[in-house]
Amino acid sequence: MLSNLRILLNNAALRKGHTSVVRNFWCGKPVQSQVQLKGRDLLTLKNFTGEEIQYMLWLSADLKFRIKQKGEYLPLLQGKSLGMIFEKRSTRTRLSTETGFALLGGHPSFLTTQDIHLGVNESLTDTARVLSSMTDAVLARVYKQSDLDTLAKEASIPIVNGLSDLYHPIQILADYLTLQEHYGSLKGLTLSWIGDGNNILHSIMMSAAKFGMHLQAATPKGYEPDPNIVKLAEQYAKENGTKLSMTNDPLEAARGGNVLITDTWISMGQEDEKKKRLQAFQGYQVTMKTAKVAASDWTFLHCLPRKPEEVDDEVFYSPRSLVFPEAENRKWTIMAVMVSLLTDYSPVLQKPKF
Repeated sequence: MLSNLRILLNNAALRKGHTSVVRNFWCGKPVQSQVQLKGRDLLTLKNFTGEEIQYMLWLSADLKFRIKQKGEYLPLLQGKSLGMIFEKRSTRTRLSTETGFALLGGHPSFLTTQDIHLGVNESLTDTARVLSSMTDAVLARVYKQSDLDTLAKEASIPIVNGLSDLYHPIQILADYLTLQEHYGSLKGLTLSWIGDGNNILHSIMMSAAKFGMHLQAATPKGYEPDPNIVKLAEQYAKENGTKLSMTNDPLEAARGGNVLITDTWISMGQEDEKKKRLQAFQGYQVTMKTAKVAASDWTFLHCLPRKPEEVDDEVFYSPRSLVFPEAENRKWTIMAVMVSLLTDYSPVLQKPKF
């Protein structure tokens, strides 16, 4: 039966034009997903159902297993090109996207503000139409979410949010893949956010409840998340039977949490606020004191780069810290995003438990 399964999978891969075949490993019972994401934009996880987000994570696990563990070559993006617009500098977003897209046989083109100045030397509409004629997709790391919305409206190719003032969806996919690998499932986990009410928190709020995860968030007064996003997150929590709590007390947010999460207190473009923010975030450093009130199986996430005032070394470099697997998973998840938006490929690995 195992031999027959391999033959079927190999034939299916060849019919789709894939040059690679399934080698000598067990993939589990193949599951045909009804999810179809080809041609979609990824601007915010608000626009995706829980099943659709699960599919991207499943595809991430599939690519990671087949390429990293089994050493397969999967040129799923051969002949495809990606425009990468970066208004803000980046390590993980740039490196994961460039290396991941190239690993799948595609050609990424990196564009900084020295190459393209959105809405300044050329309108967003014109930029979107030009890029649509020359590339198969665009990943844009921008200051304003509204710029992404305009690009998506005017472009005829998928637009992917590489970070904006409101959301950072591709980071959250990496976080969820990391947690699924560690805990074996996401349902029932309590996420404890301790920090700024920023784009990372917003993206968690737009997705956690869809997996059955609870969220406890602590932010300093004056640094709470966007009220409209809070309102929608409350709706998601009600629909999915999960808990959502907002507080200004870090220990209250950490109490009973499985996953302690924080991020930079000072994002790019907020450098002028540094002194004010450092003062406002006093008491928000994640330490072992914080961890003492968390669940016994607590872990720690940070999207990086990290500053010591946000989390001390004892937590950051502890065995409970998942920050480096989390960083690596940026690559596998962005690869899955690109494959799902640009191809008809379906995972052959058995679907993980979510």
